[in-house]
Amino acid sequence: MFLLQASTTALFDVADLKLIAPEIILSLCACVALVMEVVLPYRKGRWVGYFALGATALAAASVCVLGWSMVAGFLHELPLVGRLVGPGSGGALGLTGFYGTVKVDGFAVVFKLIFLLSAALTVAVSLRYLDVEGEQRGEYYSLVLFATAGMTFLASGYDLIVLYISLELMALTFYVLVGYTKRERQSNEAGMKYFLLGAFSSGILLYGMSLLFGVAGSTNLGDIAPAVGRAALAATVEGGASLRPLVILAMIALGAGLFFKIAAVPFHMWAPDAYQGAPTSVTAFLSTGSKAASFALLARIFLEALGGMRVDWAPLLGLVAAVTIMVGNWAAVTQTNAKRLLAYSSVSNAGYLLLGVIAANQYGYTGLVVYLVVYTFMNVGAFGVLIALRRHGVAGDEVDDVTGLGQKAPGLALMMAIFMLSLGGLPVTGGFIGKWFLFGGVIQRGAAEGRDWYYWLAAWAAFNTVVSFYYYVRFIRAMYIGDREADARPLSLSAPLKTALVVCAVCVVLIGVYPQPLIKAAESVVTAVLPAAAPLAQR
Repeated sequence: MFLLQASTTALFDVADLKLIAPEIILSLCACVALVMEVVLPYRKGRWVGYFALGATALAAASVCVLGWSMVAGFLHELPLVGRLVGPGSGGALGLTGFYGTVKVDGFAVVFKLIFLLSAALTVAVSLRYLDVEGEQRGEYYSLVLFATAGMTFLASGYDLIVLYISLELMALTFYVLVGYTKRERQSNEAGMKYFLLGAFSSGILLYGMSLLFGVAGSTNLGDIAPAVGRAALAATVEGGASLRPLVILAMIALGAGLFFKIAAVPFHMWAPDAYQGAPTSVTAFLSTGSKAASFALLARIFLEALGGMRVDWAPLLGLVAAVTIMVGNWAAVTQTNAKRLLAYSSVSNAGYLLLGVIAANQYGYTGLVVYLVVYTFMNVGAFGVLIALRRHGVAGDEVDDVTGLGQKAPGLALMMAIFMLSLGGLPVTGGFIGKWFLFGGVIQRGAAEGRDWYYWLAAWAAFNTVVSFYYYVRFIRAMYIGDREADARPLSLSAPLKTALVVCAVCVVLIGVYPQPLIKAAESVVTAVLPAAAPLAQR
């Protein structure tokens, strides 16, 4: 499907470590954070949080340096230099290392930055939350950094073994984070449910990966892609039809495992309980960083390894996306708990994001990247407002807890309104831009293939977007015209929380009003996966 030209050496070269510099920084800083927990005096865990913010900033800088050196043409500094050549794409720049198991391209760079952004915002909103809960300990920030390291490995992994281990590193840390408040029974229950269902889904995912290895004889995605392409055409080749059923079974198993990770129907049942029971700051991280990492894995496997089977998996993903959008939106309508409502909102947004993978064109890929960036700001901002409401005697988890916020804290209410309207996709907000590209990509795919179901899928998604405004506007109604007596106690926000909320609100509005820089950046990096889809567009 695409050609990888690389100069390789028989022995490991230390220069390969440049490719995983962000992961090394995050892992070392996570270990240092554990030591700081022991060394620092009692109740000084906040300093570990500030250290974690510095770690994410340093890792982001290393990602930018790596991306800049790749774009600027300094590829000769690395012993393993790869360049992807795809039909009609002109080739996509990328670096390979560790015997082809790691590939750093535009796709990896942009997703790494999304993960680091999500981690930084999560740490910022966690500082006050952990103070209120009395759980301010350095191990929390260490777990966040380890989870982020797993996510960044997912973005650049190009081998099934690397991808699976990275996924488990991320998942294991989240199992602990969801049940982090050990004194809360609801948090313990959520952590146990998430762990059991997560282990089950990982088994199914590993089964699909083993089938792919059996078909291709390799765990490298670059080797799997041509083998899958041959198996897709095996029905027309004499004596070669036996591998196609195995590839289809592998595709179904991989899809089932990944649908759990992104909280797509019918594997979404863990999301409402985990989101409601987990600490609110963890819920924000789970709904943004974990979801983006899972979509990075899904895109790598389906668009690159299984690109030759698109005619088989596109209708499957289309059906799952349609049902996910419907169930998420309509289930959210009846919720009164804010975290549970946003959990179902996250389910519906997983369906919207699937549209970008289904479209498999530049418009859809751009929408996937743009919407994930905006979604990070929207969701972390919304959960940040709920954290701001949390104080003694008030959990801030119910929709009615925001009653009177418009009079008591006008700035906070305005930011919450921006996040809710953007989640609904109102024009002049970032959410509208992301959905515009996602819907447009599906429509373009329908025009290219001449199949009506793409148009119906786009129309169904647009209709459910209108439905979503009903429950998003409930927050706005409660803040400004709520009929329940408001809590008169003043709110106390820490400086990091205020900064995170302002950054989220400004970015959501700025992307909605002036989206060109983000769109151009997204278009410049989606070429990393366009070579894999170029031949498919010609079918």
